[in-house]
Amino acid sequence: MPTPKDLPPITGALIWSTLTAVLPPLGLILAVLGSIFMGIVSPTEAAGVGAFGATLLAIGNKRFNLTVLSEVCRKTTITTAFVFGIFLGATAFAVVLRTLGGDEFISELLHGIPLSPTGIIIVILLITFVAGFFLDWLEISLILLPLVGPVVVALGFDLVWFVILFALALQTSFLTPPVGFSLFYLKGVAPPSVTTMHIYKGVIPFILLQLFAVLLVFVFPDLVLWLPEVIYG
Repeated sequence: MPTPKDLPPITGALIWSTLTAVLPPLGLILAVLGSIFMGIVSPTEAAGVGAFGATLLAIGNKRFNLTVLSEVCRKTTITTAFVFGIFLGATAFAVVLRTLGGDEFISELLHGIPLSPTGIIIVILLITFVAGFFLDWLEISLILLPLVGPVVVALGFDLVWFVILFALALQTSFLTPPVGFSLFYLKGVAPPSVTTMHIYKGVIPFILLQLFAVLLVFVFPDLVLWLPEVIYG
């Protein structure tokens, strides 16, 4: 992505305005995730914490009014309906697949791969990576995870560790050209001077960082298992 031109000089006022713009959303993120990690609320209840915090931020920025509230409620209803539609469709697909013995077939197919348990995990991650080119994370999580989860447990791997790897693989696929969803989202909000090729070239360092993160978690499982063990025992 090309470097922006006419950048303002770094001054104390610029740093202060940046901090005042960044710290409140960061505090909201910490409140939502922190309340989950501390066991104060469930993930569903944490969404309410996030909504309440976002409302306070809107009031603090003097951008809260009945029009904003009405638009937020309308878009939230539409998004919730879409999510539930996807959830119902994916659940129906999974039920039919299990009824027809598809989960047993996939389990036998994965166990039949002439590779070590580690090799089978790599194959599953590659399938997840390719699936992320064409499907959203919700469909993949609802359909693929229930099918491969029992296989991962049977192979003797920690399910928390695998789910983090699964999420990292999806994140990487969403950034990878030519089908990465995140790239099209970025193109939709980028100015006309930023071309698709600029985005493809600019995202390469982030893809390499993601792949490095996948490698680190794969080789050193304690990177993702240490904190849950400390918090939840």
